[in-house]
Amino acid sequence: MTDLKIGVVGIEGKWSTEVLAEAIEQRTGFRLVIDIEQVVANLADKKVLYKGFNLCELDAIIIKKISQTYSPAILDRLEILRFVESCQCQIFSPPESIIRLVDRMACTVSLAQADIPMPPTIITEDINAALNAVHQFDEAILKPLFSTKATGMELIKAKQGDKKLLSQLSTYHQKHGFYYIQKKLTLPGHDLGLMFLGGQYQGAYARVSSSTSWNTTIANGGKYAAAYPSDDIIAMAAKAQALFKLDFTTVDIAETEQGPVCFEVSAFGGFKGAKEGLGINIAEKYADYVIAKITGN
Repeated sequence: MTDLKIGVVGIEGKWSTEVLAEAIEQRTGFRLVIDIEQVVANLADKKVLYKGFNLCELDAIIIKKISQTYSPAILDRLEILRFVESCQCQIFSPPESIIRLVDRMACTVSLAQADIPMPPTIITEDINAALNAVHQFDEAILKPLFSTKATGMELIKAKQGDKKLLSQLSTYHQKHGFYYIQKKLTLPGHDLGLMFLGGQYQGAYARVSSSTSWNTTIANGGKYAAAYPSDDIIAMAAKAQALFKLDFTTVDIAETEQGPVCFEVSAFGGFKGAKEGLGINIAEKYADYVIAKITGN
């Protein structure tokens, strides 16, 4: 037991937030789940207040979840945490690292610059270019720049005909702005989540799709299972996550006929896949990692 004060930015009542807060409390006797939407930042006085606590005076903060839904507002919340970090409160993962990931565009550009294999992707604001991309891919996925767990993603098919395609593309543009269009690949019924803690590989789980959904997300009926990816896939995921200097993350990889591709590096990383797929309590490992970093042990 230590006397460290470590807060968890998350959503009270959500499983991943709670298991992390419990792991911290077991080791320190201190528990504080921080709803970032309710903090008050007084920059002149170097105070960021939440329920009577000045977050700047905590020993550390772990960012588990910044919002129920992804939106540009996440970037502003992370800027507040970046200010807290400047007050010598250690934050895991660093807000600046997360900022580069919550916008799908920034993540994609970084992966492309590093030559990480990804599905063919076209990004544009022009509806005619978007239409051409759908015809080029035949089947494609429209992905919002700010989303998680496939929220807001749409399957779009060239065989619908241009009139229906233009209508779908126009409606999508009104809601989301940029077109982020990714070719729909044929997957083997699952994709992989490879976990990294402090840059070190921790294991992998599979999300196995239901027979009724085009994606593998748990929200759409997918199930977790243990996975044992090849050394080449582990090396690719390790290279991808190293671009962002995160303390904990999962890298989403799919195995295709053309070889493995990376869908994304997660800004926060999930715990449930580790628990249900592998029987690993990654929250406890993360808590030990953070305490060791703070204390230098």
